[in-house]
Formats: sequence, C-alpha cells, structure tokens
Amino acid sequence: MSESYGLTQVLQDAIAEAEELVANAPFIKTEQDRLEGYDYLSGRIRMAMQMAFDHDLDRPLFINPTHQFSRQGLDNPDAIYFNAYLKEGVEYVIRGRRGTSADLSFQVMSGSYSADSAAGSMLAFDDRELEKDADGGFEFRYVAEPGAKTMIVREVFNDWDTEERGTLTIERVDTLGQPAKPLRKERLAQRYEVAAKSLVGSIQTWIAFPHFFQYKEPANVPTAPQSTPGGLSSQRSSIGHYDLAEDQALVITVPECTDCAYQAIQIGSDWYASTDYETHQTSLTKAQAQVDPDGKMRFVISETPPGGTPIANWLETTGHRTGAIMLRWQRLERDLGADDGPVAEVMPLADVPSRVPHFTPLTTEEYAARIAARQRSVARRMIS
Repeated sequence: MSESYGLTQVLQDAIAEAEELVANAPFIKTEQDRLEGYDYLSGRIRMAMQMAFDHDLDRPLFINPTHQFSRQGLDNPDAIYFNAYLKEGVEYVIRGRRGTSADLSFQVMSGSYSADSAAGSMLAFDDRELEKDADGGFEFRYVAEPGAKTMIVREVFNDWDTEERGTLTIERVDTLGQPAKPLRKERLAQRYEVAAKSLVGSIQTWIAFPHFFQYKEPANVPTAPQSTPGGLSSQRSSIGHYDLAEDQALVITVPECTDCAYQAIQIGSDWYASTDYETHQTSLTKAQAQVDPDGKMRFVISETPPGGTPIANWLETTGHRTGAIMLRWQRLERDLGADDGPVAEVMPLADVPSRVPHFTPLTTEEYAARIAARQRSVARRMIS
C-alpha cells in the first residue's frame, strides 16, 4: 500500500476556512452574491496554487495570476498583469519587445497587500524610460534592493480591437543554465503551506481593502483624480462606489483627456473584483466610449438599459445593486485637477433619455456586435 504524506491537508484546511469567509461575507444580500463568492473562491484557489508552485526563486519568470478566471483587487479589464518574485541582492535581466498597447509599466514592491495595509512601492516607471531598438526591443538590468519582493508589470490596452501584446521575460544572471533542483518532500510541503496562507490571506485582504479607500467615500460620489495608492507617477485614479435602486441610474460625466494614452472607467462587485467584462459591458475606455461634441463622456450605470434599449456608454450592473467604481488615467503628460475628474448624478432611470445630452440608443444587433467584439478581444489578448 502506498504511503500518503498528507501534504495537502494544510491546503484542504485553508480551503475550508476560505469557504467560510466567502459564505459569510458581510455584504452578501442575494443568492447571486453567494454564488459569485464561490466562483470568486475558485479563482483565489487557482491563484494561490499558481503563485506557490509555478515560481522558483532560482528560475524566475513572469506569472499571470489575475485574469478573467481569477479576479482580485478590482482588477482592470484593460490590463494584463505579470508578477515575478525577487531575491534581495540578486541581479535580474528583463527583456522584451514593446507591443502597441497604450501603456507598459514596471513596479517593484516591498511586500504584498494585506487586510491591514497596502503594499509598498520601491520603484515605478514606464517604458518611456527604456531604450528600444527599431523593432521595439528592450533590455534592462535590476539588482533587487533590500526589501524588494516582487516585480509587477502591467500592459494596458486602450483600444481592444487594434492594440497588440508585446513579449516579456526575466532571468537571474547567476543561475541561468543550471538545472532545477530535484523535488523534495520538505519543499513540496512548504509550497502547499504557502498556497494555504496565500489563499486565506487574499480573501481576507480583498474583503477588507476597499474599506480603506472606496467605502470611506459617500455612495455615488467618485473622487477627484488623485495619485493611485502604490501606483506610478504618471497615473491618476478616481475611486468610488455606487448604491442604486432598480429604477435608478448613476450618470457619470467626465471630460475626455487628450493628454494621456489611456483613460477608462469600470464598475466592480462588492467582492472588489471586476464583473463580467466579456459578455457584458461593465467597463469602457476612451477608445470604446462615445465622446460627445462638447468633449465629454457620459456614462450611465444601471441594471437595465435606459429608455429600454442599450446606449453606447451604458455600464451594466449585472444584478449588483451596490459595487465599486474606478476611473483611471495612465501615461499622463500633465497632472490632473478637479475639472478633469468625474461629476456624478443619481436620477430616475426613466429620466435618463430626456436629461442626458446626446442620448443615442443602439439597436439590439448593434449592442450584440459590441459584446461579440469584446469576447473576441479578450480571447485574443488575455492569457490564463
């Protein structure tokens, strides 16, 4: 009879603990909320296993832990995220080829987000600081400073239909070419323990985190543009949360910013995660949105389409009466002021057609074509 090492028990216990956290989340109001929690849990399990088992400090690589099947931290539907773990004092070579995305940024973090605090940023820049050859190729070296734990790369897309991904690798100078270490029971046990700790910690973190920022603000009043906590110097964001009855809409008006490569809005769930951005329109970039003749974009957040038919800038709440709001500006060429930010107004859903300027309904076929384009773009762009 074969012997069981019992290595997975710590993970089984963590999954059971995580299930209790999800099942008893304080914001659950409906059966849909609870079911989405279990779907969210599957993504957290997936991420915990991936980050624990796929990485090796001796053989680093960029891991894609956040995507349409593993959502966390109000993940940006327009971004591909890459994480690589670092070891202090070690020299790394990062190589790549710049694609045609709106923004490519690099950040070194001193820790990770937790239920008590945000991660610290030690270094942050975008590819404008890199020398590139005629094909967009680049290479730079980084020696991990004391306290450096993770390098995060974000590739952000403004036009889902036309912008293409680049390539990216990371390697350790001192271990390249060496074989991987053989498997050991102690090392496997450690990885299961890391996965278990990561799983429970991530759920605790993202239940608590929005209350540090988003939910300190009054409902339906997004903030003026501000520096993104732990973000890049060339980024600004506006945060908020909505609370709407079924017969209400939140109209957010914001000027199109021509001094940045990327501008967008998204709504998310109380799980502090993106909602379905493939088969529903829950986010829009300035390339996707309708810009009115006065240079402003007017977004309508509601459960059902205003006037009974979809419009270009409708953001679907997909059954969530409450949720998060985030507006982002990236690769800015100037700072933003209050006049660049959003103005929000709650109104009866029935009043939207008469009160929102340049109200332009879409046909059912036109809106279905928009959703089909989103599905194709996500399939082409995202990795999992």
